[in-house]
Amino acid sequence: MTGRGQVVAVHRSGSHSFSKFTEDEGIVLVPGLGVQGDAHAGATVRHRSRVARDPSQPNLRQVHLIHAKLFDELVQAGFAVFPGELGENVTTRGLDLLALPAGTRLRLGTSAQVEITGLRNPCAQIDRFQPGLTAAVLERDAQGRLVRKAGVMAVVLEGGPVRPGDAIEAVRPALPHRPLVPV
Repeated sequence: MTGRGQVVAVHRSGSHSFSKFTEDEGIVLVPGLGVQGDAHAGATVRHRSRVARDPSQPNLRQVHLIHAKLFDELVQAGFAVFPGELGENVTTRGLDLLALPAGTRLRLGTSAQVEITGLRNPCAQIDRFQPGLTAAVLERDAQGRLVRKAGVMAVVLEGGPVRPGDAIEAVRPALPHRPLVPV
């Protein structure tokens, strides 16, 4: 089963800053590493808290994707937060990222391909960016389970450029599907 969406914006930062800079001309994905020139690119973990625990862990967070609908919701709730400011590399529209199972492959543009590894777990940095924002990116479903809305994480399978306006094609893995969990 497939789904389609579009790249709204792309972002990167060479430093371990919370927000990432919008790259109007695009970014380049590198297989097994992530976004060329981004501080979180690497075969092993790059997020500081994870490096402190075990720097040899594989990097399951090479690319961070967030659906633009989240920014729409946050602005309506009174937060001034826009694409790139939550640290994502790719802002998307038209594809429900949170509903995809683990292992879903996303073709971005003409050649890049990533595989979704799991959910981004909102951290304390979000509230340091704007007080109350952590609660706004979390909610409870009808069964009372926590829903993390801060996007999905992925690894790069095939490299290539990714630009605003590029098409996204999602291909779900074979059944049985594994639900997304924080990585």
